[in-house]
Amino acid sequence: MTSLRPPPRSTSLRLRVSAPAAPPLTGHLPLADDPGVPDPIEVTSRYLTRGGRPWFPVSGEFHYTRYPAGEWEEELLKMKAGGVTAVASYVIWIHHEETEGRIRFDGDRDLRRFARLCARHGLDFIPRIGPWSHAEVRNGGLPDWLLTRACTPRTDDPAYLEPVRTWFEAIAGELSGLDRAHGGPVIAIQIENELYDQPGHLLTLKRMAQAAGLSAPLWTSTAWGGVQLPPGELLPLYGGYPETFWTEADGGWPDTCRKHFFFTHQRDDEGIGADLRPTTVRGTEPTDSADSAARFPWATCELGGGMAVSYHRRPRVEAADVGALGLTKIGCGSVWQGYYMFHGGTNPVGERTTLQESHATGYPNDLPVRTYDFQAPLGEYGQYRPSYDELRLQHLLLADFGSLLAPMESFLPARQPAGQDDRNTLRWAVRASADSGFLFVNNHQPHEELPAHPDTSFTVEFPAGPALTFPSTPVTVPTGAYFCWPLRLDVGGLRLDWATAQPVCTVVVDDGDADGDGDGDGDGDGRTVLVLAATEGVPVELALDARTLTSVRSPSGECVTLDDRVLITGLRPGTDALVEVDTADGERVGLLVLDARTARTAYKGVAWGAERLVLCEAGAGVVFDEHARDGQGELRVHGPAGATSFAVLPAPPRPPVVKGAHVRESADGLFTRYRVTGDGREPRPVLRAAEAALVRAVGPAPEPVTGVQGRASAPADEHYDTTAAEYAITVPDGLPLTGTLLRVHWSGDVARAYVGDRLVADQFHSGRVWDIALDRLPAFALRGEGLRLRVLPRAADARVYVPEGAQGTPRTEGASDAGGAVVAVGRVEWVMTRTWVVGEE
Repeated sequence: MTSLRPPPRSTSLRLRVSAPAAPPLTGHLPLADDPGVPDPIEVTSRYLTRGGRPWFPVSGEFHYTRYPAGEWEEELLKMKAGGVTAVASYVIWIHHEETEGRIRFDGDRDLRRFARLCARHGLDFIPRIGPWSHAEVRNGGLPDWLLTRACTPRTDDPAYLEPVRTWFEAIAGELSGLDRAHGGPVIAIQIENELYDQPGHLLTLKRMAQAAGLSAPLWTSTAWGGVQLPPGELLPLYGGYPETFWTEADGGWPDTCRKHFFFTHQRDDEGIGADLRPTTVRGTEPTDSADSAARFPWATCELGGGMAVSYHRRPRVEAADVGALGLTKIGCGSVWQGYYMFHGGTNPVGERTTLQESHATGYPNDLPVRTYDFQAPLGEYGQYRPSYDELRLQHLLLADFGSLLAPMESFLPARQPAGQDDRNTLRWAVRASADSGFLFVNNHQPHEELPAHPDTSFTVEFPAGPALTFPSTPVTVPTGAYFCWPLRLDVGGLRLDWATAQPVCTVVVDDGDADGDGDGDGDGDGRTVLVLAATEGVPVELALDARTLTSVRSPSGECVTLDDRVLITGLRPGTDALVEVDTADGERVGLLVLDARTARTAYKGVAWGAERLVLCEAGAGVVFDEHARDGQGELRVHGPAGATSFAVLPAPPRPPVVKGAHVRESADGLFTRYRVTGDGREPRPVLRAAEAALVRAVGPAPEPVTGVQGRASAPADEHYDTTAAEYAITVPDGLPLTGTLLRVHWSGDVARAYVGDRLVADQFHSGRVWDIALDRLPAFALRGEGLRLRVLPRAADARVYVPEGAQGTPRTEGASDAGGAVVAVGRVEWVMTRTWVVGEE
């Protein structure tokens, strides 16, 4: 190692970390586990604990009644592989009791089975029991028959509480024995939803639920919109979305969304649900007490994993929007990342009515009849979206470092953006303890690009340690970048003063495989490897505390010493970018820096008897099933039908066997890569062209109609039979239905898909492709009759917001400029996927 002269002085962004004024409050809330629970959950004023250790949960919303029960288990495993630790779901009353007195928990309504599947795979469960849910469901989830009664819903009216009590008792019966005291998965129960002005009613509902037999350590409430809560009884949970469907068509990007891309300590979002409450209650903190923020940790349940579309407003949410918002909330101080939605779904077919919210039910926004895709990380049919990769990268960090982050307070620099229109001041924050922490930077927001910041460095002053100024040479923070960098992170006895790369996770690798079995189970001379993700556009620099090491070996770049610090620069990120360190206490540590793209393909889970890091192809996904194969476990790869590949670190003891496929092994840096090709029994292409034959030309656009609050209403059903362009799609003989999507590139206003007379799918046009899963359709009729797509044009004067550039679909024969939207079905293709089952010989 050579000596390095100090870099020339440069302007550095500065932040001072202050010592906490007092330790967090404990035992001040009636929110805790029953005595004797092995890993008790408790709530302090700043974070949650589990088993006496700081705990950083990640919850994701998945509505079981909007997804086929036969596929729940695999989708839950996808959520777990994505870093979700708790599954939240509305228990939607109208889905279970559409007809009074006939409460159904069969099939896709089997609440108990869903909760038990969560428990089987180590996932916590959070039922959101309402009775009013919202969730873009008809009547907010209240059954029609209830609304015909002489009662005042969502109040303590006895005539309303009577059927609610029966409903709560039914839920309690389904969840009997699944509470924490009996080893069950239910960690929290949400009462009602978005009820901002009736704390007494919220308390009544909690007491009724408890009397019915429901039990959980955490009782929660949504807390946006200046909510009033019964003092100390409900944990307030917050939210924040990158876009909205419920604001005005011509209102532009709402300020209530814009603010979520800034670092701030304001928890409330007065915009969520603002179409259903008076403007006078917006913009205030919850009124549980004057010092609410000092008594409760900052926990969330509705960070936008995407966004629904309504007829009058059809926002597009990109992966970077979801990722930047999520990371910014961690920097702001969140200690519970909760997403709505994490998994999309499809509205069930009602026995009496359609079950979506609409103008017909007095709701200000018309929603699609069937689709509830929500542009979620996992789509309506379980599709992997780029936002899933963005969030999984953050959740891997929380899984390994959340216990460090949770107690750390959030600190903001003295120089803050002047307001929400300030796009020039860099947005950053630090989560810190007395002498260590994490730097958070966000230089992305939707719609309006933020400029790059050249010659940037940071100085963070700690109350119990020297200040850090980093990196050694100022860097450019690129446009669109958002990242987290570690400050004085301990890795197996090595102190990493800083890295211009984001921590991903740690994995234990056996050096030299001392026992010869190659299993990475720690029975050789194991070392801890910290995996980091390079920040795209920023040179990698690692700064190691020289006092904590004896030697360093770097595969590339420079390794130099400055005072008590070893700086490693010029490292080329990749699967072979491993810096090896011998620590002062005799341990071996590795620092592996993956490039940004590769890091977004990383999964971590137990396979072949040990914890492993798996790299999967973009657009594919991995699940770890420890219960498969009589408890031996297996790894499953959801990927292209023709071929896929995955890489593993540490390698399994023996080459894996993939059922019905050929496997070829090769080295990929530190990883062992396995390339999988099919056995020739299924179609090889991932995409295969389909044909959409024009059956009926488009007619004139329906006249615009307005509904509640003067907003545009969706066209009536009869227009699909008279003026919609109609296209016929034939399903080829031999095309597998399982694992095949019909992907439609189209333009127009609204589209519906039918098999015979049955409406099977729909979409409001926003420029996104339209996927339809063939295995959700009636197979016999589909093979015989095929699909019919009906597409309506939009009138030129309809007050509808469609994202800029959404009309770019290529036109085909039969397209028409009728009204304000070109009607065309362009490219149509079959997208074929396969589940590769990976096991041992």
